[in-house]
Amino acid sequence: SAGGRVLFDVFTVAGQKRHRHQRKVVLQGTDGILFVADSSPDQRDENTESFEELKLFLGDALGREIPIVVMLNKRDLPNRMSRDEMLDLLGLGGNVPIYETIAVQGVGVKRAFQAIAREVILKRMYK
Repeated sequence: SAGGRVLFDVFTVAGQKRHRHQRKVVLQGTDGILFVADSSPDQRDENTESFEELKLFLGDALGREIPIVVMLNKRDLPNRMSRDEMLDLLGLGGNVPIYETIAVQGVGVKRAFQAIAREVILKRMYK
């Protein structure tokens, strides 16, 4: 109902390959994705693999039925990948909300969570 209570359960899953099955289980029944990409150049391959895996698990539902917001994290690193480089790496166009963050300092994190919460609620309201 309008003005009703909204509860969110937030799950995090490590990106290592050994956690692949756990990620697949957690994604079942998900209402939204907050994808965290590491801005370190040495994490380029891991970012790509994780995002490709996400697309594989969710297929066409990703972005259509299941909203996604992307956090470009560790933006304080002096050798960070550029925003454009990271978006190209992930194959993202202009229709996905992107937030640059420094998670250890809390910079941009709340805004990213608010964005995915808003997207999920809107998707539920107009389903």
